[in-house]
Amino acid sequence: MKVTQEKLPASQIGLEIEITPEMSSKAYEKALQEFTRNANIPGFRKGKVPRQVLLQRFGSSRIKATVVEDLIQDSLKKAVETEKIQTMGQFSLQSSFDELVEQFEPGSPLTFAAAIDVPPEVKLGEYTGLTVQAEEVKYDSGKVDEVLENYRKRAATLVPVEGRVAEPGDMAIVDFAGRFAEGPEGEEAGEIPGGSAEDFQVELSEGKFIPGFVEGTFGMSPGETKEVEVTFPEDYPQQDLAGKPAIFTITLKELKAQELPDLDDDFAQEVSDFETVAELRESLETRYQKEAEQKTKDNKQEALLTELVKHVEVELPETLVKQEIDYSVTQTAMQFSQQGMDVKKMFTPEIVSMLRQQARPESITRIQRTLALGEIAKQQSLEVEASAIEAKMNEILAEYAGQDREFDMERLREVVSEDLLKDKILSWLEEHGSVELVPEGSLKPTEAAEEDLEESQGSPGETEVASDAAIVDVVAEVVEEGAEAEEAEVEGAEERTEAIAEEAIDAAAPETPKKPRGKQGSQRLNLNRSRIGEGGSGSEERSQAIAFHPSSRPP
Repeated sequence: MKVTQEKLPASQIGLEIEITPEMSSKAYEKALQEFTRNANIPGFRKGKVPRQVLLQRFGSSRIKATVVEDLIQDSLKKAVETEKIQTMGQFSLQSSFDELVEQFEPGSPLTFAAAIDVPPEVKLGEYTGLTVQAEEVKYDSGKVDEVLENYRKRAATLVPVEGRVAEPGDMAIVDFAGRFAEGPEGEEAGEIPGGSAEDFQVELSEGKFIPGFVEGTFGMSPGETKEVEVTFPEDYPQQDLAGKPAIFTITLKELKAQELPDLDDDFAQEVSDFETVAELRESLETRYQKEAEQKTKDNKQEALLTELVKHVEVELPETLVKQEIDYSVTQTAMQFSQQGMDVKKMFTPEIVSMLRQQARPESITRIQRTLALGEIAKQQSLEVEASAIEAKMNEILAEYAGQDREFDMERLREVVSEDLLKDKILSWLEEHGSVELVPEGSLKPTEAAEEDLEESQGSPGETEVASDAAIVDVVAEVVEEGAEAEEAEVEGAEERTEAIAEEAIDAAAPETPKKPRGKQGSQRLNLNRSRIGEGGSGSEERSQAIAFHPSSRPP
């Protein structure tokens, strides 16, 4: 068998394979024997059907198609093994299958061409001396007081109010009905669909409802009805309401005030595992100090990664891009599923297609970053010591001690190793570069930069994507409203450690949907992806069979 290789664009390799006459003859005889064993023809026992009857019953073309398919599959597998080619994804047949069937004759040579993705070659420019700016997040001591106050509000007792008007901070029970302030030309203004409710409880605090609604209730007395003019925000998820003026008729039915518990040791014991308020406060202070440090570190790493990508040249195989997009869309589905949403109903083919298009730019960036980091690690011989991996694993296991959770230790080791290696590479870049810390909020991406990013990463450019995006925005709005952001802010261990642990737990229980890890989890860089074929997991492990036309397998 003769194999000729050709390097193709987009990290592909072309193979021209010449099948020998002996191979074609053996394959033909093997296919006939298979048809003979399995054919069920009246008047003949299985395995005893004459060859001529087989040819008349199934046709020469159908049998030849089976032979050609087998020859291509087998010869491609042998070519990859003998030529020691690392491959990704499925082969793409470059020759016409129908023409190959027409050309095939038992005992004659057959030549065909195929292509397949291969691991990309990474070319790094000068990556030492990178100069970047990153926002410094400073610890705000007022955040602890804010969190403790939120704890008190959650534990507050609602007491009916009499003899005074509504004030900020009250809880109000209202009936309301909304209508558009202006109707279509020549028509009266109609009611807002879904814009009315009875016995609706709302906290009279800024930002708790449509701007202007809560403010309009200030000064009202129980039993009073009032019309309040509001304007829906321009970025309101329901496009038919965004930016439109409306009028709500509000009836204040009941007013309650929040009686907050005293901030004492009894309260600390009720809302936490600490015995005193001092211990609770100290724990929160430590947490938010570490959080500020971690956010600053993340900002520095993000700045370095963004700059590093500018110095990498790599042609990405579509197989690798598809894998990363699949991962991103799957994570989105898991997050919605964790919120109790019916993913099967929500993820229609149109929505999935739109999500894939939206995920493509970020997926490409993640791959570029991963490959660049992997190349630096290789060039600089950066590795993580086994002792450091063991120490981190023990730290994570200690945090989950006493909990009924099963860990996949191999997966935990892999994820910890990846995380530590990423940190080590980025620390190396920082040591050999320059990171200027600037005040938080001072760095904003320019519109021009965002446009350049979209163009460089292949923005879909489809008009329907923009309209479909509104659907996902509405879904995201529902998920965000249903989440308790403040509660998540003070629960559990540090998010990064939790993400690593959860990934190992998920591996031990694959039937359970993965816990959404938020931004930290979605940004994890799997450095194994830069070493395709060296123990990585995912679609590269799938069969590399070519998808043919419906062919002529024996009945």
